[in-house]
Amino acid sequence: MWQDNSAAYGASSSQNAYYPQQPVAPQPGVPLQFYAPSPVGSSFYGGSRSSLDGHVGAQGSIQSAGGPGFGGNIQAAGGWWTAFGTGGFEGEPPLLEELGINFSHIRAKSLAVLNPLSRVDEHIMDDADLAGPLLFVFCFGTFLLFSGKPQFGYIYGVGVLGSLSIYTLLNLMSEKGIDAYRVVSVLGYCLLPMVAVGALSVVVTLDGMLGYVLSTLSILWCTYAASGIFVAVLRMSEQRLLLAYPIGLLYGCFALLSVFNAGVGGGSAK
Repeated sequence: MWQDNSAAYGASSSQNAYYPQQPVAPQPGVPLQFYAPSPVGSSFYGGSRSSLDGHVGAQGSIQSAGGPGFGGNIQAAGGWWTAFGTGGFEGEPPLLEELGINFSHIRAKSLAVLNPLSRVDEHIMDDADLAGPLLFVFCFGTFLLFSGKPQFGYIYGVGVLGSLSIYTLLNLMSEKGIDAYRVVSVLGYCLLPMVAVGALSVVVTLDGMLGYVLSTLSILWCTYAASGIFVAVLRMSEQRLLLAYPIGLLYGCFALLSVFNAGVGGGSAK
């Protein structure tokens, strides 16, 4: 029985077109001598199968012979500049939104600081961000650098200590409380009038009567705007004067940095 089955298997194998029994002669130019390439025009399948014959269109539509096609919009991959475009996956948020940068919110908060007499919305700091404050602080330090007063270290030190002090004071005075992120955001946005004074110090010497008047006005402006936002957010209208005093001291330090040179030697600005 075993011999009959073996003979039958051998007979079926000899009739299979994919396992030739004749030895293949070596061919020049073929790397693998034990594997002979198939003749031109041959196919793995013995006959043509119409159900598998098809073509892919330019826009990704697959057309099958004798059957319905499957359509799709496959966009071709562009160059490296496509990374800076506005395209992307459907429903994906923009890159600036993922980074927390919203120019419309920055503009709205800046206008609220520049117009402190207007009514402040109590939800203005629901989307607290540090993009605007970091930009204003960088511009303030850069303007002072151009005026001959490199004060980046003092700006950083005064800003950190002042923000921590105001944060502690606000949480002790208010029942609602506020996080440090929003405190830094409000104080940074309200620094905008002081940035204008720093820009003016590039062309005008502030170590004089004009500088004293402008720095005093900027202190009052920044203090009024910051206290108004904190009062609106925390609902502390009866404690505004008490809150404005430490905030005014903080912005007074920034005004001193813009008027005088706090470098080694304590010399005044040129």
